[in-house]
Amino acid sequence: MTLRQIAALGGKLVSFLRRFSDCFGRSEPRELLEVYVKGQLSDLERKTAEAIALEFGEAPRTLQRFLESIKWDHEKLRDDCQKLVAAEHSHPEAIGIVDESGTRKSGNDTVGVARQWCGNVGKVDNAVVAVHLGYAARDFQCLLDSRVYLPEDRASDAEHREKNHVPPEVSFRTKPQIALDQIDRALRNGIRVAAWTADEFYGRNTPFLDGLEGRKQVFVVEVPADFHGWVRKPRVIRERPKTGPGQRKKYPRLVRRFPSGEVRNLLRYSPVFRKKSWQRYHIKDTDKGPEVWEVKWSVFWRKSENRLPGRRHCLIVARNVLTGEEKYFVSNRVPGEGGVTLRLLLRVAFGRWPVERCFRVAKKELGMDHYQVRGWDCLHRHFYLTQLSYLFCARVRLEYDGSEDRPTDRSVVNEEPGRLTIEQVRGATNAWLEAAGMTRQKRNERYENELKNIHYYQHRNDQARRSNTKASRKALGELGINPDRIKSCIPSGP
Repeated sequence: MTLRQIAALGGKLVSFLRRFSDCFGRSEPRELLEVYVKGQLSDLERKTAEAIALEFGEAPRTLQRFLESIKWDHEKLRDDCQKLVAAEHSHPEAIGIVDESGTRKSGNDTVGVARQWCGNVGKVDNAVVAVHLGYAARDFQCLLDSRVYLPEDRASDAEHREKNHVPPEVSFRTKPQIALDQIDRALRNGIRVAAWTADEFYGRNTPFLDGLEGRKQVFVVEVPADFHGWVRKPRVIRERPKTGPGQRKKYPRLVRRFPSGEVRNLLRYSPVFRKKSWQRYHIKDTDKGPEVWEVKWSVFWRKSENRLPGRRHCLIVARNVLTGEEKYFVSNRVPGEGGVTLRLLLRVAFGRWPVERCFRVAKKELGMDHYQVRGWDCLHRHFYLTQLSYLFCARVRLEYDGSEDRPTDRSVVNEEPGRLTIEQVRGATNAWLEAAGMTRQKRNERYENELKNIHYYQHRNDQARRSNTKASRKALGELGINPDRIKSCIPSGP
């Protein structure tokens, strides 16, 4: 990044927001959009509507009304962001990611708040949880969609619905059902991915996997160790015998000698897996060094809702060579069929990390969890505005990063030494905001200080990455493993 590039951020932000002006109609909400996004890109410690308004000379109640009652189309804003990603950031190996994130709340008035599992704290807590859709295409990552999860008791609570202005058409939906709705919307808006991935909460949900198959979408999802299926296709009796016993049994049904097995038991006891040898793969490079996993796979038939086998799938078992951690993945594509490779499936299976980074940056840098609103539309407006601010930073990062001058044999989730981060783009934008009213000399001094700050942290991160990589390679070397001489899942092209 250069002084000229920092100086150009203001014009880029104005041009970027202008692309969404038809979502806001009148001049007032368009002006408030600029205030809100600038607030999220600033160095404010708490990026609530009140704090942003006070920082940028706006009446707090006006900016609160921007989230609550001023007329503008937040759903169109979300859709237009998706269309922009589809048009300008498509990639044949892009990955779609389903995940959720929670925010702890002390009160009981915010829409959807309840005692429920909150992954941020790793326990059941009083929290608001939302299901999110992420997108990762090599060096570009963003959030596509967010929707508050309304627990069943809250969905049926008339007082809670009225207090938080929950629309009448909003009913209880499970998290996997919400995710499928989001995927439908993304597909309508032109988003295309090589495959979808999700953690084992979604992987264990048969209707979710059936839904992806019904939409002709490829998936590679993590599944729990007790996930059931077969590595040999079981025999199914389709029709009731004309004579003999068993007239009351339901058909179609499995032949008795073909019970399904848990995937952890299939790994340990099935001849199909026991005859296979572990194959080592250099999965990805991270800030902590190269990750190497041992892999076995087999054709697999997962148990469907009617307890019968579905179509051919693939079961992948991966074991971390350093920690011994085991993971199980199921995909509805089989290596060697239709041009599908095991390396591609592994890349997708381990490609969920970018959405975690999106959550971390969106919360820490942009204030995604700093909201002080309670209503249904208010909270979703805040989510979509945060996604808009993140999209701006992601696009600037991609433009300013000079990727064409760098090696391309890196993991989709890795940021190379010296590369810009979303945090640094946001910090540079804040420098532009602070310098807007300064003299040219003072403005350049502010930009220079920001560049020094960026270079300092790039150098420090580079040192930490080198140290971690050296330690990781040493540990692998003690096991006789050279990551550069084994099969690699890291993409080699742009």
